Amino acid sequence: MQYAAPETGQQAAQLLAEGTGISRVLAGGTDILVQMKAGMIEPDLLVDIKNIKGIRDITPEDGGFRIGAAVSGAELNEHAGVCAMWPGVAEAFDLIGSTQVQGRCTLAGNLCNASPAADSVPAIVAAGAIARITGPNGDRDCPVGDIPIAPGKTSLAKGEFVSSILLPARPANASDAYLRFIPRTEMDIAVCSVGVSLTLDASGICTHARVALGAVAPTVLLVEDAANALIGSKLDDAALAALGAACTAACKPINDKRGTIAFREDVTAVLAKRAAGIAQQRAGGPL
Repeated sequence: MQYAAPETGQQAAQLLAEGTGISRVLAGGTDILVQMKAGMIEPDLLVDIKNIKGIRDITPEDGGFRIGAAVSGAELNEHAGVCAMWPGVAEAFDLIGSTQVQGRCTLAGNLCNASPAADSVPAIVAAGAIARITGPNGDRDCPVGDIPIAPGKTSLAKGEFVSSILLPARPANASDAYLRFIPRTEMDIAVCSVGVSLTLDASGICTHARVALGAVAPTVLLVEDAANALIGSKLDDAALAALGAACTAACKPINDKRGTIAFREDVTAVLAKRAAGIAQQRAGGPL
């Protein structure tokens, strides 16, 4: 196996583009190193991106924050600005693994591992986050939800990697929340999960919403009908019931040892209603 630690994004992209066989990017390593140790994969090329300037920085940008691809969960959750603006993203990221894992895991890595049950992905999809993708021909931006296309597979072309993620600015009276169900009290993967982001006007009416579901389909689902159930309401019982029904209808889960289809559909609706209520309170809505 060849190991490389380039100092620029273009150098990294060139190495990945020219590499033969299996190439992988190393940021935090909490997925790829475990997979290598378990014998699940043996890369021919491992490109360590941590030496790239800015890759471990959280930078204010256009009223939001750009999160470098090697920023750890611990670093993000110690950033007061990100936690205040996007508490749902922070709490979702904080659920990944143990304290030790939090010191290494990255938002970009969780996205590019392409697990349907990834905790941070429904939250950043609900946030409308944008990934900066670096490749042999330069940089391009795309919504984070467009990157995973199937379990373990992404839309990234050969030579491309996610170099940062932009959490956009948000207006006053706006916030988000993330909830999941797991069989254990901690350090488990989601059986189902929901991220909700919303904006309220001065009278408490929801004017904008995004609802994303995890672990109930091959990829995270952005559910427009669920968002529309909230928009124009004060999140009364009828709106929340419509939200839950839309989430259940959107689910495409499987039966496995961790949960049945019916269980995932029912619990997703419950989580959506609870997450919407938390986001509403954080946005300045009624307690």
